[in-house]
Amino acid sequence: MRRILTFFFPLFAFLFSLQFAACTETVSDAKQEAALPQIYPDYIGVTIPVNIAPLNFSMADEQALLVDAVITDSHGNSQHSQGEAVDFDLDDWHSLLAQNRGDSLSVTVSAKYDDGWHTYSPFSIYVSPDSIDYGICYRLIEPGYEVWSKMGIYERDLSTFDERPLIENTQFEGCVNCHSFNRGNSADMSLHIRGPHGATLLRQNGGPFTAYNTKTDQTLGLCVYPYWHPSGRYVAYSTNTTRQLFHSAHRNRIEVFDEASDLQVYDVEKNELLLSPLLKQDSIYETYPVFSADGRSLYFCATVKSDSLNNLHYNLYRIDFDPATGTFGDHIETVIDVASFTPSMGGGRGGGSISFPRPSYDGRYLCYTLSDYGQFSIWHHEADLWLLDLATGESRPMTEANSDDTESFHNWSTNSRWLVLSSRRDDGLYTRPYFCHVDTAGVVTKAFMLPQRHPRKFYRDRFFSFNVPDFIIAPTHFDGRQASRLINDKSRKNFGVRQ
Repeated sequence: MRRILTFFFPLFAFLFSLQFAACTETVSDAKQEAALPQIYPDYIGVTIPVNIAPLNFSMADEQALLVDAVITDSHGNSQHSQGEAVDFDLDDWHSLLAQNRGDSLSVTVSAKYDDGWHTYSPFSIYVSPDSIDYGICYRLIEPGYEVWSKMGIYERDLSTFDERPLIENTQFEGCVNCHSFNRGNSADMSLHIRGPHGATLLRQNGGPFTAYNTKTDQTLGLCVYPYWHPSGRYVAYSTNTTRQLFHSAHRNRIEVFDEASDLQVYDVEKNELLLSPLLKQDSIYETYPVFSADGRSLYFCATVKSDSLNNLHYNLYRIDFDPATGTFGDHIETVIDVASFTPSMGGGRGGGSISFPRPSYDGRYLCYTLSDYGQFSIWHHEADLWLLDLATGESRPMTEANSDDTESFHNWSTNSRWLVLSSRRDDGLYTRPYFCHVDTAGVVTKAFMLPQRHPRKFYRDRFFSFNVPDFIIAPTHFDGRQASRLINDKSRKNFGVRQ
């Protein structure tokens, strides 16, 4: 039997190779085009991590009968794919990237139309020596504003196309949101549940989850917008009284805003909320707290209370935080006053409003979103990402990564070289994850869309927005069934408050 198998295996492999070759059409008599190809997604001239999944693509115009791509490097290696869309072999792709770390690849695209083959000018892809984290975690939700149906929290391996759910709301009645990790480490994790079974699930150091009621008699409401302290002992939260309205005639038809908001820090070990009168002022709306890379500062956004939405311009502030004692400083420092912004600084406008500050973990930069007003930038088509140099205090738009549509939520990779950003540039409706590289000098590269095996079909058939993407350094090993049992149980542990 072994001899028979030894004989037939090479024969099967030979026949398979013949069948594959028969399915691949030779690019012949092609018209040479001086222009670059128009492909979807747009991967032309991007910088990618050495461990990213294959950048599969199709022609953008959808009229092509076949698309053919040949990737070559300076060492004579190449990879070829042809079909209705390009689908590179996973192992060959990773081998090619590993051999060209810190170098560029050249991609030649040909497309077959009714009038024959067209070969376009080659473009390059730079393979950064900086790797990216294992994966990202995100919520998938329909981009509605009145009702919602199925939603869930999912994780995706960035080196492959593998996606798996952590938990979906089919396992309980309610909404799942605000997932947060300590620098990508899911051993420290916070997850919010809203609805009849509302709770905040917290775990520390990889231990079991505990379901908390985060509302206290000394705070506005439930804790939201979590951000972990690098030590894992503290979590910064805001409490927000949030409302929604609709503009009658405006590019940004939907508006989400706060009528009140405060900040607090939760001590996980002592089960105490740490409060400061400086962060609970009735005339000030404070939101989006984040710890600095060294854990000794708390950044946040705030604005003066106003009856006019157009006057809600959030600045960036900072207050000292002592992790040894869990105490705050005695004054608030203004980091960025948006009133000082002028159109000459870039971004096409002066003033604005800051949301979603995110410091890089190496302490060098802080990325934030700038929109015209307010703090819920996902509905603002003018919203862009800006980069603050924490060493010089200079701030500039991330023009290389921005688009003509919404750029909003974002997070840093653990090596502080990559950003995952939420963008609506693809169709103006659905939020999708993009990535860009930021080097030590603050040079930003063109953003590229999260790769999929069949990108056009995937993004066309999936009617969900990718919400709050964050990096993870390894699989979360999240037990959804255990979590759903905890959520469906009515018992909750109450947050305490330091007296």
